[in-house]
Amino acid sequence: MPDTKVLKLVPKTQAEAAKPVEARADQKPAEQKAAAAARPAPQAAPARVDQPAPKPARAPEPADRPKLSPEEMLKIYRTMYLSRRLDDKEIQLKNQNKIFFQISGAGHEAVLVAAGMVLKSGYDWFYPYYRDRALCLQLGMTPLEQLWSAVGAEKDPNSHGRQMPSHWGHKKLNIVSQSSPTGTQLLQAVGCAEAGYRFKLIKELNKRATNFQKDEVVYVSLGDGTSSEGEFWEALNTACNLKLPVLFLLEDNGYAISVPVEVQTAGGDVSRLVENFPNLYLQRCDGTDAIESLQTMQRAVDYCRQQKGPAFVHAKVIRPYSHSLSDDERLYRSDEERTADAEHDPVKRFGTLLIDEGVADQAGLQKIKDEIDAAVNQAADTALASPQPAPDTAKLYVYSPTVDPTAKDFDTEASAQLTGNAGTMVDLINRCLHTEMARDPRVVVFGEDVADCSREESLDKVKGKGGVFKVTANLQRKFGSVRVFNSPLAEANIVGRAIGMATRGLKPVVEIQFFDYIWPAMHQIRNELALLRWRSGGDWSAPVVMRVPVGGYLKGGAVYHSQSGVSTFTQIPGLRVVYPSNALDANGLLRTAIRCDDPVLFLEHKHLYRQAYNKSPYPGDDFMVPFGKAKTVREGKDLSIITYGALVQRSVVAAKQAEQQGVSVEIIDLRSLAPYDWDAITATVKKTSKVIVAHEDSLSFGYGAEIAARISSELFEYLDAPVGRVAALDTFVGYAPQLEEAILPQASDVLAAITELHSY
Repeated sequence: MPDTKVLKLVPKTQAEAAKPVEARADQKPAEQKAAAAARPAPQAAPARVDQPAPKPARAPEPADRPKLSPEEMLKIYRTMYLSRRLDDKEIQLKNQNKIFFQISGAGHEAVLVAAGMVLKSGYDWFYPYYRDRALCLQLGMTPLEQLWSAVGAEKDPNSHGRQMPSHWGHKKLNIVSQSSPTGTQLLQAVGCAEAGYRFKLIKELNKRATNFQKDEVVYVSLGDGTSSEGEFWEALNTACNLKLPVLFLLEDNGYAISVPVEVQTAGGDVSRLVENFPNLYLQRCDGTDAIESLQTMQRAVDYCRQQKGPAFVHAKVIRPYSHSLSDDERLYRSDEERTADAEHDPVKRFGTLLIDEGVADQAGLQKIKDEIDAAVNQAADTALASPQPAPDTAKLYVYSPTVDPTAKDFDTEASAQLTGNAGTMVDLINRCLHTEMARDPRVVVFGEDVADCSREESLDKVKGKGGVFKVTANLQRKFGSVRVFNSPLAEANIVGRAIGMATRGLKPVVEIQFFDYIWPAMHQIRNELALLRWRSGGDWSAPVVMRVPVGGYLKGGAVYHSQSGVSTFTQIPGLRVVYPSNALDANGLLRTAIRCDDPVLFLEHKHLYRQAYNKSPYPGDDFMVPFGKAKTVREGKDLSIITYGALVQRSVVAAKQAEQQGVSVEIIDLRSLAPYDWDAITATVKKTSKVIVAHEDSLSFGYGAEIAARISSELFEYLDAPVGRVAALDTFVGYAPQLEEAILPQASDVLAAITELHSY
């Protein structure tokens, strides 16, 4: 239950008078009920914003006020003023066209310095958002490091010149690289905390948990606008469900660019909407008051350190500057409203407090300001003289610089010894998961329905689910619920948590139940998972494997169980995409995916899961197929087909029919789509001089368009005919079998293309 402190920014005397009895998450039900009853009745509408608010008056000294020495009080002021001056300096540099973007943390300084004081740099973990300049300074980031970010210097520890300023990240300080999409950091923070939770419970990892602390806290912040994102609610749900030590700091400045909080949020108060989450310790504070913020943050951090669950601090702050220098708040905020906000400027308020309490006088404060101003100017001069990244570094860190899944170390095909009865693709994927989980205790498997039975007391009474296609059957029975577990029905939740876990050293192998439903996770995949290593200049990475059943030919799969949008993912730098057509390749490619150091989209065609023609005996526990190595499925001399997935077998059927007509067809199974084997494509084109690209995706803008274009561009002199293409119609997959057959490419379509191209 929450502390119901008034959230409006009102004079301190009024706030103290209105302060109700606090209700805490650890209170007994009777106590919670009493606390709830003690809440004041809903207040009348707040004073009109066109009336200037009274100046803050000194509040009576609370009994639990932190005991701070004069030196500590001055240090707080120094950091707050430094943060503001860095904002002002960047604004000046932007107006001089010496930097290229600016977004400030002004008005948020008090609560952020407080957060940095009660958390531990390099010990706890941090997922800040772009307003958190003061937090980063308090944790140990230097003014020069922040200005390196502003000028895009290679030395910038946040992103090495690859991201906008105020996209915080610092390896030594445990500040994980952040990005522009609002709210994507929330699920990753939950995954980061969850990694610590699971490391503690996996016995084999006890000695390897060197970067985990028993009482660590994961801090994550957001603005009031971000609370409208669905991933905010998904993050709170999982954090509360698992009682994870995540500290959520909502920095509510009343605006999401130009949209006020009452338009964003029902009732205009986010914390009212979340107060019934179980295990959540909810606190409210005036985030422009450094002392009150420090008290509040200390209580919240203590709750998390005691492993009671997550804490949520709703801090009311101000935004004295526009959203960014690309925005002008005068277009939508009245002068009266902005003047009223200025009465609560945290830097001015704390300076006044220091004078009132005799910690410093005006001359002493001015001396501090002069010292900081000089230091900021010097840091700016140094930053402006620092070189930007060299142009030839642009492709560094798209993929792992140390582990290359295309290398010979991952190629054990020649030495494979096939033993036992032939198994289906499902059998060999499942066996690979079993052996890799036994080999590496860091591997965890989760997703919707992947466990045998979430309620462990029923495990001995039921056969077990193990995925809708049984691909993960018996993994939970073998390795336990700590390493194999079900997730909420929320794809962004699955991928976002996996990113946080992988950042901490676990190896998540997650399942998106159907490719058709991967789209809610697209933000996490495109803007986070694939980009993390590059945008941080190699400081952070998240080697996650996403297993995804894909494709049609199901008879009844229809629109939402037959999608095949491969090209959407193969054009994402940083993401490996593989697509086996048979059981043996599936086993070897999945093992490579798990052992490599890059994020991998592992596509499993549903129609191929249990086909008899693609079965294989088991190749051994170290069998691997390298990425970017195609397989010649059928030798030929008249014409080549380049294909993958379900079109491999359909091409084989068509090639056998063409052979009866005297046409010799070679078939290349790409197996890996990003990267793909250009050498194999070059060799087969030079050999036959005629080529067809066949795939299940739609024809227009499909994966084959890239292959066909490159062949035409780079191998034109070897071609005796235009590049042919076979693909699905530019429409959706229908439910009726006759309709599905007409939409998806069939063996007869491949044969027709062979006949036409051969006669050219």
